[in-house]
Amino acid sequence: MNARSATRKPTNRHKGGRGGGAWFLVLPALIPLLVLSVGPLLYGIALAFTDSQSGRTTPTQWVGLLNFRDLAHDGLFWESFRIGLLWAVGVTVPQFLLALGLALLLNQRLRLRWLARALAIIPWAMPEVVVGIMWRLVYQPDAGILNETVRNLGLGDGRDWLTGLATALPAVIVVGIWAGMPQTTVALLAGLQNTPQELHEAAAIDGAGAWRRFSTVTWPALKPVALAITALNFIWNFNSFALVYVLTNGGPGGRTRLPMLFAYEEAFRYGQFGYAAAMGCVMVAVIAVCLAFFLAGRLRDGGDQ
Repeated sequence: MNARSATRKPTNRHKGGRGGGAWFLVLPALIPLLVLSVGPLLYGIALAFTDSQSGRTTPTQWVGLLNFRDLAHDGLFWESFRIGLLWAVGVTVPQFLLALGLALLLNQRLRLRWLARALAIIPWAMPEVVVGIMWRLVYQPDAGILNETVRNLGLGDGRDWLTGLATALPAVIVVGIWAGMPQTTVALLAGLQNTPQELHEAAAIDGAGAWRRFSTVTWPALKPVALAITALNFIWNFNSFALVYVLTNGGPGGRTRLPMLFAYEEAFRYGQFGYAAAMGCVMVAVIAVCLAFFLAGRLRDGGDQ
């Protein structure tokens, strides 16, 4: 080795190559996202501006905003939209409150706490179709567990919960709360376990009661997790399909016809693909607005901190 080669400084000729090689590490995750999410989303948005229908022999035509104009005057869709909001709020709010209470309980030092935690997440491990079938048996008017309990307690002869105009939506909301509560509980429990125990001990030494400790120590630490899981739950619940489809198929009389069910019927029962895609665009816009409010709140909280 000569002196020139021994004193030569390393160059950065491969720096760009290493940076470019990082893209190959991202591609395995990026390609499925583009193919399964972004691609269908863009295709659905484009389809909303056409008169695409099933079984047509004539070419699909570009109709511009015609589907959206028809949708603006479609009372059935806006009624399903109202039902979807009632469903999403009616499931998300009790779901959060019950999950918060359960998470606080499971965070205590109880005997067989591991078993209680395992039992609490069982509904989360069950497919929505199985949950729907199971609860149909619970609500079964002749031999269902609920009506048998009502009769044994002398509270009446029971009723057909899923086909009654006044009881169908509340009955389905109960199932939605039960099915979605475990994931909320797990998220809140993780947030509780990340709260420093020293803060609770210091507050207890200062004489703070249980509510005072919760409001000044637990909730401030849990608030970011609570906001995130509540926003996600609202989006998931608003987009619900399988559970309500199995329980009521949108009945009776459309009392449980959520927007996703309405769009499904328009597309696959009546073959109006373009019109159904316009409904999907409206629902995507609603979700985008919800996410914008959530992100704005998070940014505002971060700025205050």
